[in-house]
Amino acid sequence: MGNVFGRKGRPSRVTEQDRAVLQLKQQRDKLKQYQKRITLQLEKERSLAKQLLKDGKKERALLLLKKKRYQDQLLDKTENQIDNLERMVQDIEFAQIEMKVIEGLKNGNECLKKMHEVMSFEDVERILEETEDAVEYQKQIDELLAGSLTHEDEEAVLEELEAITQGEDVELPEVPAEPLPEAPQPESERKPSKSHAEREMLAA
Repeated sequence: MGNVFGRKGRPSRVTEQDRAVLQLKQQRDKLKQYQKRITLQLEKERSLAKQLLKDGKKERALLLLKKKRYQDQLLDKTENQIDNLERMVQDIEFAQIEMKVIEGLKNGNECLKKMHEVMSFEDVERILEETEDAVEYQKQIDELLAGSLTHEDEEAVLEELEAITQGEDVELPEVPAEPLPEAPQPESERKPSKSHAEREMLAA
């Protein structure tokens, strides 16, 4: 029971325009069926009129052709009515499309208004400027990393480095006051000196 009442309470998606289009299409289809039936009947009557003329029944053939002429006129009227119905269907369908477009534009305008209320023109301008500065800064870094500096740029960087170095106090290690100890001589240097003293004693 709850589902039944729930279904009844739901709004129908079919609009009055949809119902009107459906009715027009149904009338158009009926006229097309009538047109098809009349066309077949006219072909039969034309063939029958030829046969009557062959049989010498000219009066009946003439009467049949008059009837056929009247039905031809009805057929032309039916064709005009079908054209009018199809044109009306197209006009209604196009009007529905226009309404949807207008509704979409309306919703879009309301959305834009809300966005403008949240963010002013000054905020947008500030963000664009910050973005432009960030892009320019990143571009400079990329050019520096890519080694795209000119010779003049390299000299400017070296001059700035030298200026920074001269401006700072560089700490050097202190010089010790006591003399440094002599390094021990290797044994190969001691032995020759001893043998030289012995040679002097022997010579004396």
